[in-house]
Amino acid sequence: MNTALLLSGGTGSRISTDIPKQYLRVNGRMLVTYALEPLLTFPLIHEVEIVAEEAWWKAILEDVRQAGLEVKKIAGFSAPGRNRQSSILNGLENILNRNNSKQASGEADDGDTVLIHDGARPFLRREMIAACYEALDGHDGVMPVLPMKDTVYLSRSGRKVDELLNRSCIYAGQAPELFLLRQYYRANAALLPDRILEINGSTEPAVMAGMDIAMMPGDERNFKITTQADLQRAEERLAVRG
Repeated sequence: MNTALLLSGGTGSRISTDIPKQYLRVNGRMLVTYALEPLLTFPLIHEVEIVAEEAWWKAILEDVRQAGLEVKKIAGFSAPGRNRQSSILNGLENILNRNNSKQASGEADDGDTVLIHDGARPFLRREMIAACYEALDGHDGVMPVLPMKDTVYLSRSGRKVDELLNRSCIYAGQAPELFLLRQYYRANAALLPDRILEINGSTEPAVMAGMDIAMMPGDERNFKITTQADLQRAEERLAVRG
């Protein structure tokens, strides 16, 4: 079973809007629906779990219907946690419970996967999803990355430069990230109750647990809407897309 987990529980505190940024409408659709579209239409993904506040569940489903997408592929909703990674864990638990109930033998299938994406990344392409599944072969997970273009420095105090880092060895992680479901769940559960609150990136628990995570080329077009400038850029691109 290949499941996509879409994170849509953020509040968007760095953007001054009345509602979370992922629920803003551009060209008649909420931004989260643009992020959902490739997940709902990609044939290797069997179901989608969404992390979102309950107040938005009905609106998400209605927007997906109006976009002509397959609502039945949305298998369920999970409540947001105290931070992004605990939200992921909530989603993983619901996915595992659902998958286990479908297996007549009750035995776990180590081939189950979870693809994690952000509701505030509306420009995911199907080609990127396909590349993630292709790169997973022989590994425990896959993370798209972008190379560093700028010179990178290390400062331990935040006040002075301590050393120059080799930017050829430094990469910026992107979404979506793909993992073997049960291994990734165990990596996250091992961080309970408090360490999980210190996690900033989806792949961090996997690396901490010693999982074999392959890197693959990312896509600069698949940016996350974090600031007002990001939102304006996204609106301009979606206006051209029509």
